[in-house]
Amino acid sequence: MANRDVPVNGKRSSLSLLKNGNLVLSDAGQFDVWDTKTLSAKPLELHLHDTGNLVLREQTNRSSVLWQSFNFPTDTLLPGQILTRFTTLVSSRSEGNYSSGFYKLFFDNDNVFRLLYEGPQVSSVYWPDPWLVSNNVGSGNGRSSYNSSRVAVLDELGKFSASDAFSYKTIDYGLLLQRRLTLDYDGNVRIYSRENGQEDWSITGQFKSQPCFIHGICGPYSICNHEQATGRKCVCLEGYSWIDSQDWSLGCKPNFQPTCDNKTEYRFVALYEVDFYGYDYGSSFSNYTYKQCEKWCSELCQCKGFQFSFPQDNGPFWCYPKTQLLNGHRSPGFRGQFFLRLPKGSAKENNLQNNEGLVCPRNAEKVLERPYVKGKENGSVKFVLRFAVGLGGFEVVCIFMVWCFLFRSSNHLVREDQQGYVLAAAAGCRRYTYSELKQATKGFSEEIGRGAGGTVYKGMLSDNRIAAIKKLHEFADQGESEFLTEMSIIGRLNHMNLIGMWGYCVDGKHRILVYEYMENGSLANNLSSNSLDWSKRYNIAMGMAKGLAYLHEECLEWILHCDIKPQNILLDSDYQPKVADFGLSKPLNRNNLNNSSFSRIRGTRGYMAPEWVFNLQITSKVDVYSYGIVVLEMITGRSPMIGVQDTEPGAESHERLATWVREKRRKAPEGASWVEQIVDPTLGSDYNVKQLEILAKVALDCVEEEKDVRPSMSQVVERLQSHEHGS
Repeated sequence: MANRDVPVNGKRSSLSLLKNGNLVLSDAGQFDVWDTKTLSAKPLELHLHDTGNLVLREQTNRSSVLWQSFNFPTDTLLPGQILTRFTTLVSSRSEGNYSSGFYKLFFDNDNVFRLLYEGPQVSSVYWPDPWLVSNNVGSGNGRSSYNSSRVAVLDELGKFSASDAFSYKTIDYGLLLQRRLTLDYDGNVRIYSRENGQEDWSITGQFKSQPCFIHGICGPYSICNHEQATGRKCVCLEGYSWIDSQDWSLGCKPNFQPTCDNKTEYRFVALYEVDFYGYDYGSSFSNYTYKQCEKWCSELCQCKGFQFSFPQDNGPFWCYPKTQLLNGHRSPGFRGQFFLRLPKGSAKENNLQNNEGLVCPRNAEKVLERPYVKGKENGSVKFVLRFAVGLGGFEVVCIFMVWCFLFRSSNHLVREDQQGYVLAAAAGCRRYTYSELKQATKGFSEEIGRGAGGTVYKGMLSDNRIAAIKKLHEFADQGESEFLTEMSIIGRLNHMNLIGMWGYCVDGKHRILVYEYMENGSLANNLSSNSLDWSKRYNIAMGMAKGLAYLHEECLEWILHCDIKPQNILLDSDYQPKVADFGLSKPLNRNNLNNSSFSRIRGTRGYMAPEWVFNLQITSKVDVYSYGIVVLEMITGRSPMIGVQDTEPGAESHERLATWVREKRRKAPEGASWVEQIVDPTLGSDYNVKQLEILAKVALDCVEEEKDVRPSMSQVVERLQSHEHGS
């Protein structure tokens, strides 16, 4: 990942080997993003070795290497790739974000191989264990600083060795397998192995056996807890709440206003078997009583709490006042307690009021006056002043009117460039003229779809490609904004389950988008024609989930679609689904995922999440809800737009499809397969029962009223993939 912090779009970007010997990566706008900075007048070739090393070398002298990827690792080492004093492994930011993260693996100036957390505010070494300070072999952390070569390497048999006397063997050591060592986004170094021909990697070793001992993993003012069955979990301290519930590494913030005055009274909350590493005030204080330690922390402005421990059976009590609460974790067997300092009266949970800000009271206003001596008026001077002021005012008005006219004219001329052309250039799309698209569609004669924002026509482009050409309504209220939104979003997306955009048109009042053509139309049309067998329906549900997971968590700018429905799911010649129509979409703020503002309700009745109706916080879970409704519609063959009536005599009708399905599950006899009562009758008995059960359960989880209970789309993908082959 040479350009991990400057990613490019997959469309129209290029990797070129220039005549001067420089290997250059260019984006869609033909700007150089990265290069090898090599120069040579001799013929060169780029060769990928079986080891994974990408080498730029001379054609006539292949031993003459100008550049190789093994010298520039990112977060991974391959067997035979040497980590030196000049190279560092840097983790990714998150599972789907491959930009530089907070963790580094490197040799320090003492020749010791270390793991470092380098966060936005603090940095600290967490491996080898910081409290083991000795560098002598056989004691302390078992490292040696006497070898200045500073090299480390993983071999094909599964052994990792470093020049500071550290070595590690995988659990499958000795087998000749494909291997890689990766510094993962959570700060742990893992060795992965797999046999030739396999797709999935298995973890066969990791440097840190206790994930909660990794610094920064849960952020400030939180506690990390790890259990074998449930994995790692981060919890805010009492009196604190998450800065961003989607990113635990940012930590928690106080639900109270921190103050430094002698008037504030504090209470101390005991936390058992909890330890916070580092940031002691001064040093530890021996032979302190609890009351002395509490008094000391109450009077110290920077104190956030204190550790009160007794490490030995007959030893003294130790007091450790903490100025910052970082790297908190549960430590079973820890001999002592941590006491968290909180203002008296602070709530246990986050119940912050929505303050309106400071308002100046009316009685606080006072007009400042300055007395002056009134002199004798001069009539001539008064007339001249009035005339000058009037003439000057008239000139200002004239100049302002002329300026407005010129500005409006120039703004009209450049508006298309500023909004349309620049966006399209960034997206790497072609610009078409209106006459070209009119000719391609034979005068916009073959209509294949229609929506609130525009009409879609089938057309043949000049390069003989069949395209879907979406012409936005000329005077639609949202037409211009939908055009700019859709072009800016789709042009940057690159996923097999998202519709691809080929071009655009900004010609006078015309706004047109050009997409790839989907041979099998929309999911809505196929459901109404009963042309989908069970395997196609399951694969469509899987593809939709993958496309939405990419939008929500994997693409460069996370996106809410806001209008998932069968009409917006298109099917290609192989019935692979592609999510389309991004006119109502909205980018997500990664730094504050729970604060997505919307000026109006978006979506289609029957598929909209309850958050829209009740004016609740809008998150990616609105798309999850809509996805669940679409899946229920595929399973049952019933539309959510109309009431659902059972075929049994005297059965009640339900306004909502999800309610009807839940009732079927609730009333099903124990041990009976309730899903067979809801399946689309047109399928007959030609379906996989296990797949039907998992898909129905996933859909019901997606349409839960409470958004926090719904799964994420990546979790949906994982659940469906486990039954993809009917197992």
